[in-house]
Amino acid sequence: MKVLGIETSCDDTAAAVAENTTGVLASVVGVQKVHEAYGGVVPELASREHLHKIHSVYAECMERAGLRPEDLDGIAVTCGPGLIGSLLVGLSFAKGLSYSTGLPFVGVNHVEAHLFSFLPGDLPCPYPFVGLVASGGHTEMVHVRGFEDYKVMGSTIDDAAGEAFDKVGVLLGLTYPAGAALDDLANYGDPEAVSLPGVKLKNAGPYDLSFSGLKTAVRRRIESREGRMTRRDRADVAASFRRRVVEDLVEKLFAATRDAGVRRVLLAGGVSRNTLLREAARREGERAGVDVVIPEAFYCSDNAAMVACLGSIKLRRGARSSFALDAFATMGDLA
Repeated sequence: MKVLGIETSCDDTAAAVAENTTGVLASVVGVQKVHEAYGGVVPELASREHLHKIHSVYAECMERAGLRPEDLDGIAVTCGPGLIGSLLVGLSFAKGLSYSTGLPFVGVNHVEAHLFSFLPGDLPCPYPFVGLVASGGHTEMVHVRGFEDYKVMGSTIDDAAGEAFDKVGVLLGLTYPAGAALDDLANYGDPEAVSLPGVKLKNAGPYDLSFSGLKTAVRRRIESREGRMTRRDRADVAASFRRRVVEDLVEKLFAATRDAGVRRVLLAGGVSRNTLLREAARREGERAGVDVVIPEAFYCSDNAAMVACLGSIKLRRGARSSFALDAFATMGDLA
């Protein structure tokens, strides 16, 4: 089964074609540069950029795959959670293509799709497992007991991990999106140089997380230096911040894994590209005897291959969406 995936939940315009769950014939991501000047995603600009890019990204994807619309068996599209304006562009495009070609289409949950991030020759990740979906908009720990059998064990109560990386990166003078640049800068710093506060949460679950306090601590550190920070100072702050975030993520992830009684974890979402997080998770996995599964870096960030792969499973199981399907902004129920 060849399924076209469409992903426009935030600021990446993406299209991909997956053949069943064992191969991606083509995957194209159109990155929006317009947000760099604002230090964050501007929703109205994001939706307008999707309108400009969606057709050309789709056309390039089909050309790379060597396919025509009649060669497809179905369409999968992200319908939430995400920015409503952005989601509606992708959803409307998928509906129009479905109507004009007669192809069935199915809407998928963006977070669920991350749990099906493309793993060459091994999709889906063998059940059961605990998945950490950490990105610019989401930080959730999900106990995946089987297909569409999920329990969200913990999440962030404020900033998502990727959002925190981006915001701290901007505070350090890096260009948005700054998460990857902060990761690079941190490699030149001392992770023990700056003392950052631990997070104690009240009225929260045992696996919930918070990153806004760390962000505030970094801002105060920078302000206290009154513009006198050297590159080494900035690298030390980046390294110390990265260490604290990774420690929190890994500690909560493996605690959730122990309590769920599973021996496998999956890292997904853009933050799972972070080099220290990948290293720390693998190291803790070896210590605890837990299998750690991490997709290739390209498939960690938002992409349409994961949407197509999940959609192919749903379509083979008989799932179909109607043209009345609407977009949704917040997480809601995962299944």
